[in-house]
Amino acid sequence: MHLYQNQNLKIYNSLSGEKELFTPIHEGNVGMYVCGPTVYSNVHLGNCRTFISFDLIYRYLKHLGYKVRYVRNITDVGHIVDDEDEGEDKIAKKARIDQIEPMEVVQKYTVDFHQILELFNNLAPSIEPTATGHIIEQIEIIKQIIDNGFAYIVNGSVYFDVIKYNKTNNYGILSGRNIEDMIANTRELDGQSDKKNPQDFALWKNAEPQHIMRWPSPWGDGFPGWHLECTAMSTKYLGERFDIHGGGMDLKFPHHECEIAQNEACTGHSPVNYWMHANMLTLNGKKMAKSTGNNILPRELFSGENNILSKAFSPAVARFFILQAHYRSILDFSDDAILASEKGFNRLMEAIDNLNEIEPAATSSINIQSWKQACYDAMNDDFNSPILIAQLFEAVRYINLLKESKETLNAADLESFKKAIKAFVFDILGLQNEKLSADENNKLEGVINMLIGMRNEARANKNFQLSDQIRDQLLTLGIQLKDGKEGTSFTVS
Repeated sequence: MHLYQNQNLKIYNSLSGEKELFTPIHEGNVGMYVCGPTVYSNVHLGNCRTFISFDLIYRYLKHLGYKVRYVRNITDVGHIVDDEDEGEDKIAKKARIDQIEPMEVVQKYTVDFHQILELFNNLAPSIEPTATGHIIEQIEIIKQIIDNGFAYIVNGSVYFDVIKYNKTNNYGILSGRNIEDMIANTRELDGQSDKKNPQDFALWKNAEPQHIMRWPSPWGDGFPGWHLECTAMSTKYLGERFDIHGGGMDLKFPHHECEIAQNEACTGHSPVNYWMHANMLTLNGKKMAKSTGNNILPRELFSGENNILSKAFSPAVARFFILQAHYRSILDFSDDAILASEKGFNRLMEAIDNLNEIEPAATSSINIQSWKQACYDAMNDDFNSPILIAQLFEAVRYINLLKESKETLNAADLESFKKAIKAFVFDILGLQNEKLSADENNKLEGVINMLIGMRNEARANKNFQLSDQIRDQLLTLGIQLKDGKEGTSFTVS
């Protein structure tokens, strides 16, 4: 018997605005799609929060015994700046500024994205499709939407007819927006003359002669609209109707709203049973933004090289900090907040180390089953990680009492307790105990000193590219080299 058969998991569905009992389309199987990054810059901490939140969800579904197909895309076409239908492609713009190929931009920031999520101990998705790898599928969907009468062609571009769609469907069903209000609040912009209505969105854009990323289509050389790629990739790998679609709160409108419209216009039915949205991460009470300098990248957090925090923090502590808030609530990141999280994280890891030293007694004075079910109850309530963490600190209290022999557990209960803590802390929350044994520390120090020696040799040979590469790659692992008069030392964060 699988765990999911004994647990009643409820998920907050953005579509209904309520928590609903989770019932997958196919028993024992879950199809989940999450909108991935547009790879034109380093992944920022707010994005990481979304991906850590859905990693928690993925881990818990797997823990319950579901067979999960988790699809998370890579947007490598580079949709339009500000997500409007006019303007410059983000990836092409970055390629033009850096004077490199667009696919060099894509490769660089896809690698960065994977490295950062690996440091955060995120599990890889089952499938990670790219937008450029699914141009044919996107063209086929556009053809079907045109055939069904919900799109029109102008000057080699194809637009979705929102007004016509809304006559038989509800454009605004997810975001709660009213089409009449949207029309009333829209001013006509220059460059939108191809559209019948400002609300209409591009399914395919005609490429100007200077546009680098372009593909042939029945309507001429061009590139797909941003919203279309997720419709194509989610339905290709999960079917025309699947269980969960997730992403950041900022994607609810227009991106996810347009996905629903495209799917219904193409297939005649809504694609997703449960829409899930992770909330934003603020920094010192304000929205994160590169333009204002109120921003911090994960690597700056791990290295301590920033003007915002008092010290460096490990990926595990940062992950713990993120999971201390419910995924649907706004989370404010600050030095004080993450320092408090680090203390809590260290307390939890210390308690787990102490638990391994506790000997069983003849009888049990703690009801482990009741505590364990309270942990499941927290996760079954829309993946409520802060309540789960509160239960884990209740377990810390138990461990301290057991250590002082004020409470007891028999062998079976002690084993059950250890197994449950391991499952909730490491398998579900995805935390990592960063303490190394003395032997492991010696080995680590030996490896780092060997790399320092290789770097010194590279510098002596004026191979500064290799020298910098060794320093930078160690830094991504939280190992910072410091060159001084006495030689090179290192610190591990």
